Amino acid sequence: MNTTADKSALDGLKVLDLSQIMAGPYCTMVLADMGAEVIKVEKPGTGDDSREMGPYVNGESSCFAQINRNKQGISLNLKDPDAREILYDLARWADVVVENFRVGVTLSLGVDYATLSKLNPGLVYCSISGYGQTGPYAKKGGFDLVAQGMTGIMSMTGEPGGRPLKSGIAIYDVGAGLTAVYAILAACLHKQKTGEGQHIDISLAECGLPWFVWEAAAYFAEGTVPEATGSRHRVSAPYQAFNTRDGYIIIGAANQRSWERLCTHVLDRPELVSDPRFLTNSDRLTNIELLEPILEGEFAKASAGEWIERCEQAQVPCGPINNFGQALDDPQYQSRGMVQELDHPRLGRMKTIGIPTHFSRTPGKVRTPAPLLGQHTDAVLRRFGVSALQLARLREVKAIE
Repeated sequence: MNTTADKSALDGLKVLDLSQIMAGPYCTMVLADMGAEVIKVEKPGTGDDSREMGPYVNGESSCFAQINRNKQGISLNLKDPDAREILYDLARWADVVVENFRVGVTLSLGVDYATLSKLNPGLVYCSISGYGQTGPYAKKGGFDLVAQGMTGIMSMTGEPGGRPLKSGIAIYDVGAGLTAVYAILAACLHKQKTGEGQHIDISLAECGLPWFVWEAAAYFAEGTVPEATGSRHRVSAPYQAFNTRDGYIIIGAANQRSWERLCTHVLDRPELVSDPRFLTNSDRLTNIELLEPILEGEFAKASAGEWIERCEQAQVPCGPINNFGQALDDPQYQSRGMVQELDHPRLGRMKTIGIPTHFSRTPGKVRTPAPLLGQHTDAVLRRFGVSALQLARLREVKAIE
């Protein structure tokens, strides 16, 4: 594989990060991982609110450290007019601004798109909010859990008849960040062709709706409202978790060939292939309540490891249900660099999730740890002509940290 060791795909892209917590910082971390220069602006005193989220190591938030690597960190009080003038210089420098304030806050601070685009007409300005910049809910604050409830995903997650369940991760926060990434890159391509910047409006509550592919297919075609199905798939069977003698495994017999191999080569139950209740995928879905106990009765006869080995030999998709620690220790992830280590000035030697985009020529890199609050304030501001005397005065009035 040919690589250009000193180059990344987004080298030269300049990003001004005004965001905090997760959705915006996740977006800017991905851009930074791929080579963009990201300057993160935090409020003096407490900084990004995620700095107040544990666990802590040597007084430093490990949550903040996980999604703010590869960034330079400065502290500006945007309510201070002198600090705001510095931000305007940063906006003239930047190609991209990312913010996730509640709608209306950037206008009150004088850092909204209309203001900054007058200084830099080519600016790509991305706003991430709970419900978007328009609509009856625009002024509401946005939270991942609320978005999961509003979009319906909690009504279809978990076991039938059970309590509504959220996803095990902050799926909408991360999803909004990733949606912002591809939107920003598309806008940057448009800017390359035309010189035009633009405002991107990303809604936490909207970003996940396009992911409901099978659910939308059934709802728009038949009016079917999706319900909780446990680990079962909506359009394929058997494609779900099954309990074995010593734990659960995933079986992915999503097509006819896999189903037949499962019956004949794995379970030694060839008669199931010709059983009229299970002839086709549609038959198996219709009769899943009958099929599931038959299969689980077979899987109870051996261990998870034995069934996985037999499925792999028969080329039937199968795998373990790992906990997070087991997942990170998996040799597949380890071999592909999905666990990285780096040195943090307070956390010490720390681990972080690796980069899932593997470029042949311009790979992303985990280069630097997340910044301490205000770590790069002096160095960055001096780049923009702020003198040592001015820095001292700004620090005295708490305009910077």
